[in-house]
Amino acid sequence: MSLKGIELQIAIPKTFDAGKVAEQKQQRAQIMQDQANVQTEKQVEKNKETAVETESSKKTDDGKKEQPDHQAQEEEHSRKESQKKTKHPYKGSFVDFSG
Repeated sequence: MSLKGIELQIAIPKTFDAGKVAEQKQQRAQIMQDQANVQTEKQVEKNKETAVETESSKKTDDGKKEQPDHQAQEEEHSRKESQKKTKHPYKGSFVDFSG
């Protein structure tokens, strides 16, 4: 297939334009990937900071300064009773002496 002079005048500039478009697409994909990585890193840092804040607020709640002493003691007592009432997963209460 032979190309005429007029066809070459149109085909060569379009080849350069197609090359530029392909390069721009590659750069755009790389830029989008970089932006996604930066956003992910920011999200990870934010998650780390919120975890630290949650732990510090949990420590203040453990003090139970807002509750009166008798209420805290009642909760402790009820928690201990519930632990006593729970059955052990493999120890039974019946002993078989017949064997």
